[in-house]
Amino acid sequence: MNIKKGAQIKVLSGKDKGKTGEVLEIDRKNGRLKVKSINMIKKHLKPTKENKGGIVSKENFIHISNIKNIDNKKKTEKIKKEIKK
Repeated sequence: MNIKKGAQIKVLSGKDKGKTGEVLEIDRKNGRLKVKSINMIKKHLKPTKENKGGIVSKENFIHISNIKNIDNKKKTEKIKKEIKK
């Protein structure tokens, strides 16, 4: 599956099924990616000189088999419509 950073995807399974979002990060070795506002988790951070610490919500990785690329679909639909005319 050809997915790039910034592509629009749709979640096919899991707790966020049916939601759409933008790809933030890709881990090709493990076949996983991070999507904006999808698969949110709570992370407990210790206070440091730079950070206050506390509980922070952030995106977690989701497996590539649980998503569908919707950017590619829009491009093919446009091509098909042009061919029919």
